[in-house]
Amino acid sequence: MKKLLTVSVLGLAIAAASSAQARDYDNVRIGVDVPYEPMEFRTADGELTGFDIDLGNALCERIGVTCEWVEQEWDGIIPGLMSRNYDAIMSSMTINDERREQVLFSDPYITMPSAWFAPSGLDISEANEETLAGKTIGVQRGTLQDNYVTDNFNSVASISRYSTADDMVLDMEAQRLDIVFLDFPIGQSTLLESEEAEYVVIGERISEPKEYFGDGFGIAFRQRDEALAEKFNEALAELQEDGTYDEIFARYFGEE
Repeated sequence: MKKLLTVSVLGLAIAAASSAQARDYDNVRIGVDVPYEPMEFRTADGELTGFDIDLGNALCERIGVTCEWVEQEWDGIIPGLMSRNYDAIMSSMTINDERREQVLFSDPYITMPSAWFAPSGLDISEANEETLAGKTIGVQRGTLQDNYVTDNFNSVASISRYSTADDMVLDMEAQRLDIVFLDFPIGQSTLLESEEAEYVVIGERISEPKEYFGDGFGIAFRQRDEALAEKFNEALAELQEDGTYDEIFARYFGEE
């Protein structure tokens, strides 16, 4: 009897584990760091919008689930996923080998270069060790831009790290920074389109080497959630095939 009971309990445990592994989602909670216009931001009336948000909602609709967006600051966004505060991250996260050790990525859904942005009065045409010597560089803490700048310019320049791009922009406007390194679309919307001052792009847009700049932006999942990641991959392929993706892209970046 005891042996039969043990086998029954073991069977229930295995069934429960299998059920958890193959969980059917009605509601998918997605972690996002706000605001990073045009990727994710709030309108004047408080509505959450942006390329990531619109694409994420379209993906959830195609899958047949409801998206619930959970706001989380960037430096805690992967720990929040691991702690099950949400089921996925869709927040302009670059796919790279370091992050692959922690999370499972979807297929890339967009590729964005990084760029240097500075006040128009900064008299340099290219960012390198010589031109950045003695300058103060702004980056968002924990990003690929932070890694790139730290490894390549820490010996010649001062680096100021920020929790949000908004804080970085405020210090640019206050002239506490000489130059910043950002995802191009974020720098474009926050600086190039600024009404407060005139800013320019220094040098070319940067997307190499891959060890820093990765393979595009992906949706991050916990490693065990392969079935959920595959659903998003299938939905992404369908949106790209039927033109929905192009419509959302054009809404924020114009025609390709």
